[in-house]
Amino acid sequence: MHKVLKTVVDLFRRRKDDLITFDQDRYTRSINLKRHCFGEFSMANAQANAIMEDQSQVEVASQYALYLGVYDGHGGVEASLYVLNNLFNNLLRFAHENDDAIADSLRNAVADTENGFLDYVENNIGLIRTIGKVGSCCLAGVLWNGVLYIANLGDSRAVIGSVVNKRVSAVQLTTDHNCNDPVIREELISLHPGDPTIVMEQNGWRVKGISMVSRSIGDAYLKRPQFLLPTYEEVPHPFDRGVLSAEPEMLTRVIEETDKFLIFASDGLWELMTNDEAVQIVHKNPRKGIAKRLVTTALVEAARRRGITYRAMKTATPGKETCVGRRTFHDDISVIVVFLDNKTPLFKKHLLDLSYRGSTNGSQPSAFALSGLTATESHSFTGDLKKSFIKRFKGSTSKGRSSQTEHLRHLYMGRIDSDESSQTESSVNFTG
Repeated sequence: MHKVLKTVVDLFRRRKDDLITFDQDRYTRSINLKRHCFGEFSMANAQANAIMEDQSQVEVASQYALYLGVYDGHGGVEASLYVLNNLFNNLLRFAHENDDAIADSLRNAVADTENGFLDYVENNIGLIRTIGKVGSCCLAGVLWNGVLYIANLGDSRAVIGSVVNKRVSAVQLTTDHNCNDPVIREELISLHPGDPTIVMEQNGWRVKGISMVSRSIGDAYLKRPQFLLPTYEEVPHPFDRGVLSAEPEMLTRVIEETDKFLIFASDGLWELMTNDEAVQIVHKNPRKGIAKRLVTTALVEAARRRGITYRAMKTATPGKETCVGRRTFHDDISVIVVFLDNKTPLFKKHLLDLSYRGSTNGSQPSAFALSGLTATESHSFTGDLKKSFIKRFKGSTSKGRSSQTEHLRHLYMGRIDSDESSQTESSVNFTG
């Protein structure tokens, strides 16, 4: 065999073997490919901590909308789980109240989630002494009628792959709120004049020498000094007001024809590959299992940096209690890849309102189902066509429900495919 050809074949075999290793890894999980309105998506994650602190979700609406969330917890799992179980529902509630003003609703939902978790901390800190130190980054996005809305706190990242003349380029949509960025340090210094300890170099730059991220959900003791317990590490003076923010960075992007896919991922991925590397992988490989391929590539790189193979690394026990714990190789990793097909078929298979979470392989009913938010008819031809069908269901609804909502509910409750059946979520469930 020609030397160059042999190199290509060997590389292909290694990549295939790495994907097989991912499937055999006890601490990884993936959803290879599912549909959303006018596109498809893929999810994958890998656990490194003793308890998986990353959480992720995709909420698929039957029409017009998609919700994405990546929540990178730290100090424990309580904050990321709280965001997982509350942020999306808060968004739906505010969207109703704000007459579908999605950007305002998303910002308000983040604020309400933050306040709810801080109340949870206040009510439970006597029982769970460490709860005041638990926090989570939060990257949340809504794709609504061709417009992407994003709220971001922390250093998870949203990157879009744009293709022009068959060449793909990476566009980073969000800012990493990480103190290693001099811009973030300058922002903190300007917000806290007269505080010489607001950013300190302690194993990298950190807020008060403690937190690498400048914005988060939770981290109550760095926001409300009354939560600073004697058992926590000392916060350098002065410390008479909060030093972390829960104000999200908001951005809006109209999806263009050249925008082909979106990557939402926790910093566990971005520590191991660049934006350009990630979009090249997505662009050059099959859609099915593409999130798994991204995470696998990151895991191979994490092992390589320590001079071993991924196959050897996967035997490590999660956590960092020992020098060979999984956390010493990499962080928790969560990835969502969303393909943006930008084409509306005249007739398409009915989509259910379904919720997918990175912690499970299956789906469960989404709160989109009965929210009514995605039942507003489009002004497109397909929307007008649907109206003519929906009129046939008038007169057969329960009292108090619109015919359209009842029809969608009937379809939703009666057409769950066997492969879309719900699965039990984590036994730890924090609700507002």
